[in-house]
Amino acid sequence: MNKKGQALVEYILIIALVSVLAIALVNYFGGYLKDSITKTSCSMIGQEYVAGEKPGDGKCK
Repeated sequence: MNKKGQALVEYILIIALVSVLAIALVNYFGGYLKDSITKTSCSMIGQEYVAGEKPGDGKCK
């Protein structure tokens, strides 16, 4: 019974660590992801993508 509780705690710690890393990566690369989605959206609606001053500020024109 003791080993089951230990394994559960280890799994929870691993999930927490992976979650924190995923959140950090999205925060770090979020602007680049937003620009990528915006570029795709612009091309789909036939408009030109205009880059912003920093990542994530781009828009369709």
